[in-house]
Amino acid sequence: MKVLVTGATGFLGKHLCRILKELDYKIYISNTKEANLSRIENLYIFNDIKFDYIFHLASATKAGDYCLTHQGDQWENNQLLNTNMLVYWKKYQSQAKIICMGTSCSYPVDLPMTEENYLVGQPGNDLYTYAMTKRMLLIGLKAFEKQYGLKWLYFIPSTLYGPGFEKHDNHFIFDLVRKIYNGKYSGSEVELWGDGYQRRELIYVEDAVNAMLNLLSQENQIFNLGSSKDLPIRYYAQEISEYLEYDFDKINYNIEKYVGVRKRKLEVDKVQQLSLNYCHTSLKTGIQKIVDFYSDKYGNKS
Repeated sequence: MKVLVTGATGFLGKHLCRILKELDYKIYISNTKEANLSRIENLYIFNDIKFDYIFHLASATKAGDYCLTHQGDQWENNQLLNTNMLVYWKKYQSQAKIICMGTSCSYPVDLPMTEENYLVGQPGNDLYTYAMTKRMLLIGLKAFEKQYGLKWLYFIPSTLYGPGFEKHDNHFIFDLVRKIYNGKYSGSEVELWGDGYQRRELIYVEDAVNAMLNLLSQENQIFNLGSSKDLPIRYYAQEISEYLEYDFDKINYNIEKYVGVRKRKLEVDKVQQLSLNYCHTSLKTGIQKIVDFYSDKYGNKS
């Protein structure tokens, strides 16, 4: 099997490429340095290859309040990446099935997060521009299916976590690890944004990748991928504190800071109806793995 992976050096991309290699897939990559998606011509180096699958993971965004302050960049960069990829797929790789990633922030804030609601209503204001570029990606897939008969899959994961993240990745679970680790070993104040009762859902990255690969035989479908468990930020902070033997009661909460939505949990009945049991990694095990990774890769216990 020949596979093109965009965003191959990102968090999800690194784990996907590793697992694909273990399965003996022949992998070609696109990132900011190689076959950069900012210009469609950069992809022409692959014209003599016929891919079986294209995993389009590339996106231009960051966690935290980036989406609040970079709406223009979000629209321009993501529309460019997505349009170039889809046009290249249509013109030169129409035999391939393309697998794209959505985002839970595209869901409307007042409806259950079921796949049929993904394009209904309005996303939340804070992440609106990024959310709409992801909706437009799905609309592009549907349009190319209807006019040209192309095949696709679209996955919407809850927050991905696991080892291999960048030191300054600000997704909430990595931010918690970094802050509590530094509180333990450097004595710095541990301040979390919000009151700690906002709820979030995690999915271990290897579990998500394996679910995606097990669903490759499906066609023209949207799938949520989540653990079905949304927990308060305080719960995750307490698990990390216990593993690091840090006093959880020392954590301070800053309710003046940006916190995002109060609750976010995906409904996963659709994949469960396929008898796809994919969440094999317990939260406790997953947290221990990311704490150990941070300690080994970035930590300074001196």
